[in-house]
Amino acid sequence: MQTFIQDLRFGCRMLRRSPGFSILALLCLTLGIGTNAAVLSWIEGILIRPYPLVPHQDQMFALIGTTRGVPEHNGLSYPDFIDLERNSTLFESFIIDRITGTTLSVGDRAERASVGIVSANYFDALGVKPILGRGFRPEEGTGRNAHPVTVIAYRTWKDRYNFDPTIIGRTQVLNGVQHTIIGVAPERFHGTFVGYSFSFWVPTSMQETFDTTGYKLEDRGARWIEGYATLKPGVSRQQAQAELNSISQRFEKDFPDTDRGHENQLVPLWKTPFNGAGNMTPTLAVTMAVVFLVLLIACANVSNLLLARSLLRRHEMAMRLALGAGRGRLVRQLVTEGLLLSLIAAVGGIAVAYWCRNALVLAFPPPLPGTVIDFPGQIDWRVLAASAGICMASTLLFALVPAIRSSDVDLSNALKAEAGGVLGGSSRSRLRSLLVLVQVSLSFILLAGTGLLLQSLIKMRNASPGFNTNVVSSVVDLFSAGYKLDRAKIFHTQLLDRVRTLPDVESAALTRVIPFSYNVFSSAPIEVDGYQAPPNEQPTVEYIEVTEDYFTTLGIPIVSGREFMRTDDENVPPVAIINETMAAKYWPEKNPVGQRLKAKDRWLQIVGIAKHSNYHSKTETPIPFFYVPLRQNFRVQNSLLIRTRETPGAMMTTLAREVHALDPNLAPLITERLQDQIDLISYSQRLAVTLVALFGGMALFLAAIGLYAVVSYTVSQGTRELGLRMALGAGTKDLMRLVMSRGLLLTASGVAIGVLAAFMLTRLMSNMLYKISPHDPLAFGSAIAVITIASLAACFFPAWRATRIDPIQALRKQ
Repeated sequence: MQTFIQDLRFGCRMLRRSPGFSILALLCLTLGIGTNAAVLSWIEGILIRPYPLVPHQDQMFALIGTTRGVPEHNGLSYPDFIDLERNSTLFESFIIDRITGTTLSVGDRAERASVGIVSANYFDALGVKPILGRGFRPEEGTGRNAHPVTVIAYRTWKDRYNFDPTIIGRTQVLNGVQHTIIGVAPERFHGTFVGYSFSFWVPTSMQETFDTTGYKLEDRGARWIEGYATLKPGVSRQQAQAELNSISQRFEKDFPDTDRGHENQLVPLWKTPFNGAGNMTPTLAVTMAVVFLVLLIACANVSNLLLARSLLRRHEMAMRLALGAGRGRLVRQLVTEGLLLSLIAAVGGIAVAYWCRNALVLAFPPPLPGTVIDFPGQIDWRVLAASAGICMASTLLFALVPAIRSSDVDLSNALKAEAGGVLGGSSRSRLRSLLVLVQVSLSFILLAGTGLLLQSLIKMRNASPGFNTNVVSSVVDLFSAGYKLDRAKIFHTQLLDRVRTLPDVESAALTRVIPFSYNVFSSAPIEVDGYQAPPNEQPTVEYIEVTEDYFTTLGIPIVSGREFMRTDDENVPPVAIINETMAAKYWPEKNPVGQRLKAKDRWLQIVGIAKHSNYHSKTETPIPFFYVPLRQNFRVQNSLLIRTRETPGAMMTTLAREVHALDPNLAPLITERLQDQIDLISYSQRLAVTLVALFGGMALFLAAIGLYAVVSYTVSQGTRELGLRMALGAGTKDLMRLVMSRGLLLTASGVAIGVLAAFMLTRLMSNMLYKISPHDPLAFGSAIAVITIASLAACFFPAWRATRIDPIQALRKQ
């Protein structure tokens, strides 16, 4: 231990003696360790343990519903959820958490905020105790709109109520209903929807006040619930899933009309499909691989610096050996110096990770009104332990080989200069060149990956989703304003008629849900005349409620039959329009127009077939889908779609005028193009490109530093040779060509290795690419061009310095 402390002290003195070396080495290592610690903190805080203050998250799983034969997931109904809770024996608890929005009445103003509809046991089951007041009582989760109470977030308490200690018992109007504030959540608890921070929580008894889907709590076919389940200690996921399967099979027998083919699945938190965790998993996995490569490049860089520095310490090493020190003692001293570098860099890396823990939100587009994006990193003992492991591994990576090479000193030749030149060199020079090859090849892999993701994003953005993305969408929040169905129907009908008469409007329509939105489409089990479903499978299809001119407004062709008409209302038999995928699946041998399908206990006559379009994302596979007239299935809350030559900003002003003419207390919440919504929903792809490009640029910078250092060292060691060449008549261009050729040869060799490695590794990214080959020549060619430019810049300055050598002074050396 005493020897180790002496080595540390000596290492500190050596670092102080070489400030330039120390700063450069610490910069490289801090970037390498810091980026890894930052990404680890994101993985910890978003995927592994996303809920601060909640214990035993390793036993907590997302609970989703699936239907046999349908690839997409759905939710659970409230009756199914209650029966699962009652019939299970291996679960500690079940909780409900459904995100939605609310309108706060603040004096004569209305503001939007995010709210979670949760089960009454929500805070108790999570082990989160409000810092003021209480959570929900069991009885407050039952009844229809029977318990208007709310727990507010700490941020809401701070920003809206200025830390008022008497807040408990006061009321706040939410969606037109006065709610009593019964508790304040702890500061670090933001809810259980990864990606968004809640402002309020209300019990499930208030579901109809906040959920715009129109579902009722008692409706077993209304699958609106998003939930979580926590296993009892010692219970495995497989055991719990087996119990869920058994209960689901009983539901199928007891409730065949609603539960046939329906199953309930446990999903790890990091794969949760109904919040930001599932979307972020591929992005963070790729980012972790990228920053690991950045760490390797940083270690290669520092190893190169240590090798160069070892030449300056040859006399020191020889003297130590002459005085009786063994090679093992020298290696331990040099590795301790490397460990000291790693420790200092690790402290800086943790500081970088702490500073970057909330940086992910900067890559997201502005949130919708009333929402707060929340993707925090979590720096806990696990991240610190992993960072310590990275620190130790880094020390072995960059310090061990240079330490062994530095201790290998021939005493008889220790005072002689190392032979070397511009085009040749010792084994140390070959090792430094090898390290540069590693850096260049790894940088190429990162740049090629960046190019692939960027091209994929461009292709995805330019790909047509099957409808006109320049259509403007807007919504007026009638639900929160307390409108009932009949009043909402009158308002929307009048607003639609007024908008259609505006001079720059080509067409307009209403829809309950716009494509690519976070709101869910309606879905229902269906029956089809003449179609026999496989045993134990319940065909379930999503659908949407729209008015006439919907297909005209969005530019979706009707390939057979007709579009909806204004007369398709509650006074005529129900009708539907299906898409091409649904027609091919359920009526493969005939024209479906005029045929019938049954949904929600009603037979619908098919009047048209629409061309397929995307509904959730551009990467989805074609799915069966149908449309029903909104006038036959009216809802209070709808969106307005407008095909216009006006900009969204100008249309916002025009819409506000038209809305105020109908109700001066209302205003459009947001008016944007559908393309804006598509960009918002594809945030994970943009984030992946941003992160990989950022860290790829960092890797290229480090590789350029390494190449610059090697070429500079070559010039300094070959001063005599260069002076001799100049004395024999070599010109400036000859010397520039000679020096730069060495650096560019290293670059070419590194790129060749990188291309081979990238061909194998980029295939792992296939699931993140959209209509682009993982071996795309443009991405690879762009990476080669960028590395070549960086290498030319790194080699130019040492080459230029070589031309400034005084041949007389150079020949006098040695």
